[in-house]
Amino acid sequence: MADSMHILMVAPEPIFEPRGTPLSVVGRCKALSDLGHRVDLLTYHIGEDVDFPRLTIHRIPPVPGIRNVKIGPSAAKVPLDFLLMCRTFGRLLCHRYDYVHTHEEAGFWGVLFAKMFRVPHLYDMHSSLPQQLGNFQFSNSRALVWIFEKLERWVLKNSAGVITICPDLHDHVAAVSPARGSVLIENVIDYGMIFGEEDRTEERKKELGLEGGSVALYTGTFEAYQGLDLLIRSIAKVIAAVPGSIFVLVGGHPDQVEMFRAMAVEEGVIDAVRFTGQVRPDEVGSYIRCADVLLSPRSRGTNTPLKIYAYFRSGVPIVATRRYTHTQVMDDTVAVLTEPDPGSFADGIVQVLQDSELAARIGTAAKALAESTYSYEVYLKKLRQALQQVSGRIR
Repeated sequence: MADSMHILMVAPEPIFEPRGTPLSVVGRCKALSDLGHRVDLLTYHIGEDVDFPRLTIHRIPPVPGIRNVKIGPSAAKVPLDFLLMCRTFGRLLCHRYDYVHTHEEAGFWGVLFAKMFRVPHLYDMHSSLPQQLGNFQFSNSRALVWIFEKLERWVLKNSAGVITICPDLHDHVAAVSPARGSVLIENVIDYGMIFGEEDRTEERKKELGLEGGSVALYTGTFEAYQGLDLLIRSIAKVIAAVPGSIFVLVGGHPDQVEMFRAMAVEEGVIDAVRFTGQVRPDEVGSYIRCADVLLSPRSRGTNTPLKIYAYFRSGVPIVATRRYTHTQVMDDTVAVLTEPDPGSFADGIVQVLQDSELAARIGTAAKALAESTYSYEVYLKKLRQALQQVSGRIR
């Protein structure tokens, strides 16, 4: 049994906000804490604190005028990342760490500083940053994409270890840096595992008026790549086939909610839709338990949505678009997969709501898959492998 390690983790994210990468970062911190390691987490000044044994959060000073950071690349990240880079150098100058663990673009300076201070570097790859530039419509500059491709390749080749979060990224690393490879650790840790939860299912049903109707639920961000427009445009066909159906959409910032509310009004389906806005992380499970079918209409991207693993564990049948973002972790035995258009998506939802045998079969199969392949125990085992890759020590 190896001694506990002292880890410097650098996360250029608002920790904690209820969205993908911040949740993944907090999941890593919880797991490392559970394995007995000490983590100093450097992060932005934005976000709510989380509390785990052996975790200390160090934040950069507030930057005037920056109170939030949107998902994906943004100009706001430039001054925040500069301050975070300075804090990283300062921590390494004054403290000795067993390794440096960076997320996203922090890998750019993490590799450099790790070399300077002669400590191993572990890169936690949540996405391909050059791809993000296009996916989030940040820039079409070929020169900028080329620079990010070179930087990403440099990070992958000069890290002692790499973690990826989905098969697509795992394959990407294998293609870019075959000698390095990566440890694939799916983001199976959900809000309930981290924050605990109180079952408020019945309260949510009464609050939203869900008694008596079939409930189709979406949880997650309201970013464009999530396919919420496809979902909204599928509703009319569903309620025509299954009268009384109710669609609950959990998440979204106020401006995003208003945009999709207006779309629901335009489609003539607003009476069948309930928007909750962002909810507390410990309440997400209660919303999921209200559902007869869970939805993932993702229209772009290749990373697997984090919600899929919570969906699997729930045993509630899933309808998702037949895109690689989904099919890299699921097939027709654990979900109804449809073409990414409103009509096909509606047909999939209707199929689940009208065929109780199908719903039970895929829900049971998904739950079994979660228990065998996407459990917390499997997650910890893979994380130990990543630590062994970095330092040759394991705990």
